[in-house]
Amino acid sequence: MERRAMVQYRRDKTGGGTYFFTLVIKDRRSRVLTKNITLLRHCFRRARNNNEFTIKAIMVLPEHLHMIMVLPEGDSDYSTRIRQIKTYFIKELLLIGERIIKNQRGEYQLWQRRFWEHRIRTDSDLQAHVDYIHYNPVKHQIVKHAVDWPYSSVHQYVADGMAPDNWGGEGVKGDFGE
Repeated sequence: MERRAMVQYRRDKTGGGTYFFTLVIKDRRSRVLTKNITLLRHCFRRARNNNEFTIKAIMVLPEHLHMIMVLPEGDSDYSTRIRQIKTYFIKELLLIGERIIKNQRGEYQLWQRRFWEHRIRTDSDLQAHVDYIHYNPVKHQIVKHAVDWPYSSVHQYVADGMAPDNWGGEGVKGDFGE
């Protein structure tokens, strides 16, 4: 039997960095995030009160979310912030009576254990990831136009004049990270 060397993934830890994240629910058929969007927003605010960060862009689908988080200068601890968001959401769900199964180690089985992270390095990298985030509900064929999805920062981008009101819809040309 062949033994494979275990590859150690090293996360980027740049203080004050801007990062793209994907967080996913274990049950990909779940609708828990959008069903409980108010609780999720509360958990983000609570985590931000404990450890400052800014959300540059976000989109929440029923079973996963993408976001761009900016950390304060000199601070590289995004793992604590992500852990807090996930933990607070589980606790809030339990408070409203949601049933969440525990594994053999006693850990709640709501979120996938890991998360995807990518440090944004350039303005074009940032724009590509913002576009990817905002186009995601169209990519998943949930809506025909990005602005039709209510759980997205695309609405703020439109309101601020950073995107047209028909951005990412049918007939609108663009490369949205696909």
